[in-house]
Amino acid sequence: MAELLKQVDTVVWGPGMLAFMLGTGLYLLIRMRFLPVRNLGYALRCVIGRDKRAVGTGCKRGLTAKREGEISPLSSLTTELAATIGTGNIVGVATAMLLGGPGALFWMIVAAFVGLSTKFAESMLAVKYRTRDESGSFVGGPMYTMLRGFPIRRLGKLLGGLYALFAVFASFGMGNMTQSNSIAVSFRETFKISEAKTGLILTILVILIVLGGIRSISRITLYMVPCMALFYILGAGAVIVLHLDRLPGCLTEILRMACSGEAVAGGVGGAVVASMQDAMRWGVSRGVFSNEAGLGAGGITAAAADTTSPVRQGYISMTGVFFDTIVICTLTGLALSCSGAIGMRDEKGCLLTGTALTIAAFSTVFGRLGGSFVSMGIALFAFATIIAWEYQGECAFVFLVRKKRYCILYRFVYGLITFVGAVCTLEVVWDFSDIMNALMALPNLFCVIVLSHVVCREINDYEKRIKIR
Repeated sequence: MAELLKQVDTVVWGPGMLAFMLGTGLYLLIRMRFLPVRNLGYALRCVIGRDKRAVGTGCKRGLTAKREGEISPLSSLTTELAATIGTGNIVGVATAMLLGGPGALFWMIVAAFVGLSTKFAESMLAVKYRTRDESGSFVGGPMYTMLRGFPIRRLGKLLGGLYALFAVFASFGMGNMTQSNSIAVSFRETFKISEAKTGLILTILVILIVLGGIRSISRITLYMVPCMALFYILGAGAVIVLHLDRLPGCLTEILRMACSGEAVAGGVGGAVVASMQDAMRWGVSRGVFSNEAGLGAGGITAAAADTTSPVRQGYISMTGVFFDTIVICTLTGLALSCSGAIGMRDEKGCLLTGTALTIAAFSTVFGRLGGSFVSMGIALFAFATIIAWEYQGECAFVFLVRKKRYCILYRFVYGLITFVGAVCTLEVVWDFSDIMNALMALPNLFCVIVLSHVVCREINDYEKRIKIR
């Protein structure tokens, strides 16, 4: 099974998928006249509440909206960030730079800038085509966009069902098992706690939190996400600053490896051998794993926001790509390069990878505390991702079964999957997650392309009305 998953993963994340992901984002970016990139500053001002032109856009302040089942735009963003800022920012970056060379970080950043347009489009469409469920709460996401906005209704219904099915499996894989596995491994390496014990504790905590639904989840992520992000940024920044003399060489090596046919990394990359295709493959796939641009899952949470402006919420949602990849993943990658950890080997002579590689990088500055620092960072990031992805998977599950009362079943199964992920083999978990990511991306990107004229019309009308500078 492990070998089969590996082969399928290699096929689905081949050159065709990479071209489709980047090509769709670039196509949207050009059609929207680069407005998502040009208005990134405006989007960031919306996040921190400094945009005075938001009057009349339907934005409410506060933790939760007055209407039943809705959350504030800021809570929506922090829940989206909780789902994206996870092990991909730590373990994912380390894996990408080991398998794809230091140049993988360059392609992560490129994919993120292109992904701004994709994230904007899928979130904007999710809000525009959202509907109310049987309890009166707003629900949406790519499956509802396909169902309600696709020009060919039967095809839209089919694609929506497939997307929802893949999203449920992705919530078990990317949203849950990879995260619990990373927490369990890091706690075993650092604190000598068995995977089974860690998995049991995580399972209990997850079930207790997700039983409260989106309101309970958003309350936790609203405070947890900023604190954990600041905690990690300060640590990674310290590693870079204390190895600042190596930074110019690291940047040169990253650019060289990103564009080389087949190259051996220099001093900052150990003895890693990678081609440009390797760098692109691992940089783009791990970047997507991290920020989820192109997967459409963020739109599920965006649809729950208390706003009447799909475009404004699209701008707010796309800042998640900026914070997740352009800020946090870049800091992780530079910390790995500057510390010289890439290419290090353990006492058995095996290359350090994943959590162990990141711990080695932070240990160059924090010593033995480096392991504890990384482990706590992984635990915070990953746990936030687990609880945030539960809501996204639950919405997809309800779309399939059509009855909200069955969501309690999904919540308990989701909690039990946390334990399975903690005791599984890391490689199997990651390969399964990569495959589910690709299967989610295919119908979502196709839908976004088909409805791109709607996206362009909405963003241009908003630009004229608000007069963004």
